[in-house]
Amino acid sequence: MHSSNMQKEIFGTMAGTAAMIPVMGEESTENTILESRVLIIMTGGTICMRGSASGFVPARGFQDACLARVPTFNDGSNPSPMDVVVNSKNDIRAHASLRTPQTLYGRQVRYTVFEFEELLDSSSIDAKGWAEIAEAIYRNYTLFDGFVVLHGTDSLAYTCSALSFMLQNLGKPVILTGAQAPMLELQNDATDNLLGSLVVAGHFMIPEVCLYFNNRLFRGNRSTKVAASDYAAFDSPNSPPLAVTTSMRTNIAWELIHRPTRIQHFSIQTNLDTTHVACLRIFPGIKPQMVDAVLQLEGLRGLVLETFGAGNAPSGQDNAMTNVLAAAIKRGIVIVNVTQCMVFFSLPAPLFFQWLT
Repeated sequence: MHSSNMQKEIFGTMAGTAAMIPVMGEESTENTILESRVLIIMTGGTICMRGSASGFVPARGFQDACLARVPTFNDGSNPSPMDVVVNSKNDIRAHASLRTPQTLYGRQVRYTVFEFEELLDSSSIDAKGWAEIAEAIYRNYTLFDGFVVLHGTDSLAYTCSALSFMLQNLGKPVILTGAQAPMLELQNDATDNLLGSLVVAGHFMIPEVCLYFNNRLFRGNRSTKVAASDYAAFDSPNSPPLAVTTSMRTNIAWELIHRPTRIQHFSIQTNLDTTHVACLRIFPGIKPQMVDAVLQLEGLRGLVLETFGAGNAPSGQDNAMTNVLAAAIKRGIVIVNVTQCMVFFSLPAPLFFQWLT
């Protein structure tokens, strides 16, 4: 079956809701195999680790060691190198590229891996690391059709959420993934996670920051890590998956995809102030003095307070807790009340903070 006919078969029932990524500089014909260009950004994490005398450590050369030898990731066609903007000076370097075999969607994905000079420890990542990822995407935005970011799982959901706000007017898929076991290990989840991410980034116009893990695609800023070692490490408790990979196909829930209604200029926002915001989890018996100690931290500008149920917390003897929070608000500290529950709903005015106004 010709690729154009296959696309009609797959997407013909979607009434135009499934937009395929156009091939840069090429027109589709009956004999043309469509090709998408994807940049894989390697930031570090378990997925690229190798065994050493001191245990597993992050290692370079991911493309040659983990992808070039695997037929699923390399059809052996030896495609030409791909240009990558590698730094803030806009220096361009040619990177060796690989091409996947043709998928059931009548398309191939040509990609290259861009490794950060210093591989990041995801448990230590901060706003500076998020900015580095955002800037790499921004500099290469016009050169590629989609992006896959390889990242450690400890803070993967945090990075997804941060990037979803940093990448403004996003018009291309940005898929983050990682692994619970290194790709060079015999038993691993890295292969499926990376392949699934490549398929999504190279086939479907989903202009969002997403997290792909264990055959499911989640909205990035609605995801959370739920398991320390299981392959089903991530979930989105209050938002259904955007896509699920079953058998040989990826089924997209197009009605859930956020797509722009007008063309806007892509930009990034890297001026984050996360170091002046704290998180505090309320627990039975917590003393108002403990909360006040956090609120008195020098330079604090905001507090995310994780409370019980629908936003409840102990008021304390003589409303001591309420007074501590009210005093902080008067000093200009922004306090956001979120529930500790995995399944929740939103209220126009959180119950607990009605007492503070």
